[in-house]
Amino acid sequence: MLDDRLADLDALLAPLPGVLVAFSGGVDSGTLLAAAVRALGADRVVAATAVSPSLPAAERTAAAAFAAWLGVRHEQPRTDELSRAGYRANAGDRCAFCKTELVSVLVPLADGLGIADVVTGTNADDLRAGFRPGIRAAAERGAWTPLARAGLTKDDVRAAARRWGLPLAEKPAAACLASRIAYGVPVSAQRLARVERAEADLRAALAGAGIDVRDLRVRDLGDTARVEVDASAVPALAARPDVLAAVAGFDRVELDPRGFRSGAMNELLPDPVRYR
Repeated sequence: MLDDRLADLDALLAPLPGVLVAFSGGVDSGTLLAAAVRALGADRVVAATAVSPSLPAAERTAAAAFAAWLGVRHEQPRTDELSRAGYRANAGDRCAFCKTELVSVLVPLADGLGIADVVTGTNADDLRAGFRPGIRAAAERGAWTPLARAGLTKDDVRAAARRWGLPLAEKPAAACLASRIAYGVPVSAQRLARVERAEADLRAALAGAGIDVRDLRVRDLGDTARVEVDASAVPALAARPDVLAAVAGFDRVELDPRGFRSGAMNELLPDPVRYR
């Protein structure tokens, strides 16, 4: 089944004269970038990583290293989603404003390079998730989704990344920093920086304490930070309030006993259906 889906992906990419991949630094867009290189050759592929306060500095560095490893041109255009009122307001459709900004920057960039196709790393599971307001916004502005069209799920993507020996094959999910901020709490550069700093400090403190963690999030609930780590690491962190104290800048810090859950902020949204 994976072989068939990868063949379908190759069939989608191979006829393209060139392609610009919206490369966040994650495993989905990274595997798509590698697939494009396999189908087209590195000289016909461009990676574009949008630089803004919502992208952690460590992710930008890792994205640049991966693009260099593949031998592709790597553009790092700046996006200004914070200039969009809908993004700052942080209602359930925040991602739509972010993707609108992203594609509005990437399409002219691609045009200037003589590239007609802008693609994103959306996979087939994302389409079935039921709450992805950014996907429609990107599609409406001309970006398309080869992984999803080829039927590749998240598991398929990781399997392909392992098969091809990609260094990001086991990389944990790393959504943008705005995804840490509870809906209804306004997004600002200061809040994004506070979350980025808190996650980096906490990860360093956990490593120093010998607590092994793969997935980690500091959720900004306003005045309160809610920390999520792998469920297996919750007891160890709960026993070390000194380590939890590495999260600074909030009036209160709490540890979520349920552990890390991708998309946990959606649980706090009163009416997610209206944003689908």
